[in-house]
Amino acid sequence: MSVHRGSEDTAAKPEIDPQLQRLEIATSAEDVDFQRREVRVVAKLDLFLCPILIALQLIAFLDRGNIGFAATQGMITDLDLVDTQLNTAVSLFYPLYILSEFPAALIAKRVGFNRVIPAAAACWGFCCLGNGFARNFGDLVACRILMGMFEGFLMPSLTLMLANWYKRDEIGLRISYLYITTAVSSAVSGLIAYAILFMDGTAGYPGWRWLYIIEGCVTVVVACLCYFIIPSSYATAYFLDEDDRAVMRKRAELTEAYSGGNGHYTRAEFMMAIRDVKTWLHTAIQVMCLTILYGFSVFLPIILRFGFDFSVQQSQYLSIPVFVWGSIAYVACGYLSDRFSRRFLACVSCAPLGMAGYTILLGGNHLSVGVKYFACFLIGTCAWMMGGANVAWLSTNTAPDGKRAASVGLALAVGNLGGIISGQIYPQTMAPSYTLGHAWSLGAVCISFCLWWVLRHVYYSRETGKQSMREGTLPEPLEFSDRAPSYKYQH
Repeated sequence: MSVHRGSEDTAAKPEIDPQLQRLEIATSAEDVDFQRREVRVVAKLDLFLCPILIALQLIAFLDRGNIGFAATQGMITDLDLVDTQLNTAVSLFYPLYILSEFPAALIAKRVGFNRVIPAAAACWGFCCLGNGFARNFGDLVACRILMGMFEGFLMPSLTLMLANWYKRDEIGLRISYLYITTAVSSAVSGLIAYAILFMDGTAGYPGWRWLYIIEGCVTVVVACLCYFIIPSSYATAYFLDEDDRAVMRKRAELTEAYSGGNGHYTRAEFMMAIRDVKTWLHTAIQVMCLTILYGFSVFLPIILRFGFDFSVQQSQYLSIPVFVWGSIAYVACGYLSDRFSRRFLACVSCAPLGMAGYTILLGGNHLSVGVKYFACFLIGTCAWMMGGANVAWLSTNTAPDGKRAASVGLALAVGNLGGIISGQIYPQTMAPSYTLGHAWSLGAVCISFCLWWVLRHVYYSRETGKQSMREGTLPEPLEFSDRAPSYKYQH
């Protein structure tokens, strides 16, 4: 038996020699001096790169989600919105948003993140500004549809840009920054909305119009700055010196052992993503997660106002602690997920809290407002964590580059069907109980929880198969991907 194994290894050696070279490079990365230099480079990336991406994500969600605050400040009356027209305006943001996300994932790296991101931000900023001058339902819908189309370029571009600059064991925490920002943006939006209440009547405009005008102008200014700040690559990054660029080159070589690509995507890599069952499992989960996230973040001020019977001012500032708590919970989860490389636990640990929160809100009118408000904190614990952890798990377990871009693009694009759903499950006609919205969201949490266990089984089964490939009992795939025995899944 030992002689037979030895002969197999000898015959296979020429085929895996490139992989052995990659492993030799990886061994050099254990050098203490390189690790020290790498820590310094990662700190620079966090200092110069992440704040730009966080700022873009912040203003994107401010511009997208301020319709909930505008609705509590008189927009419904001023635009003569009736029946479910508000819900329709919320939902119509997402059709073109969804359709633009997938092509954005495929072209962002090729065209250049430094071009795609600022251009998209400037365009949706002008659309947000246009909301401030809307005269009726049609104007509002037109601005929302166009804003959705341009915002659709942002999330896949940011996710892939992070994958382009960070290693796979670092990306989970940085993706968590983007989802933390969605929670922070909701809290900041509450503060801004509360402050703009005092501008009501200025220049003859109600406060909700100033909310759109000010935020739209800020977005356009930030977009112009990003054109000059976002680097095209590490070779031209203004904040890296020659030694830093050498470290980045070595990191790129190490990453290639897992990514297997250079950004020039092929049809074969696209088909790898389409045929992989884990792509569709993560995508189905993302639909559930974003139904919860968008429904909760957009409609919480409305639920507090018309469901809990708080005043306009109270519904603005009482939403802030919930969103702040959601961001704190998620940053802790993102850090621990990266620290211990445990993606599955990051997903399933938060779901029971969301189940409890929605169950309390469905408990009926006999429950006190204080108990229901506490339930919002339970939901906030899982609302942002679920979607962010799911995307991070998919991104870190997909290779090569083209397959990752297609998988992440599909998950984000199809996942945003949750945005359309969330806009329809909280109609004003169901106030104050909002039973449909709470029950639907509870079901979404439960489905996500079950599918994560299915994914865990898929990953463990594939690792068992890879072990058989390493032992020679199963043939290795002809093309490199995350199905190759040299690629280890994080679960």
